[in-house]
Amino acid sequence: MKKTLKFEVEVDENNLPESINMLGEETNNSAIALKALMVAAWDATRKETLRVDIWTKDMPVNDMFILYHQNMMGMATSLEKSTGEQKLADALRDYCDFFAKQTKILG
Repeated sequence: MKKTLKFEVEVDENNLPESINMLGEETNNSAIALKALMVAAWDATRKETLRVDIWTKDMPVNDMFILYHQNMMGMATSLEKSTGEQKLADALRDYCDFFAKQTKILG
């Protein structure tokens, strides 16, 4: 079985993203409006990560900080679940705490 997830990016005359929409079977092919998108994929042949990072020109900086924080926290959880490396995951969580304090996104 195959599933499709589609991202549509509308850009202005300077090729800056104005809007991002996500569509797919999981969304009943209804568009979900996004302000930012981060996709990472592993190329096993080249042994490298391929990344797509897009954000709209009206994405607030504070929201970007929250996006990064939540992504890094998710990476810590994934790292622990996929490798069993709790100590490394906790170190990443410690950095996330530092990041949150520096950006003032958490109390």
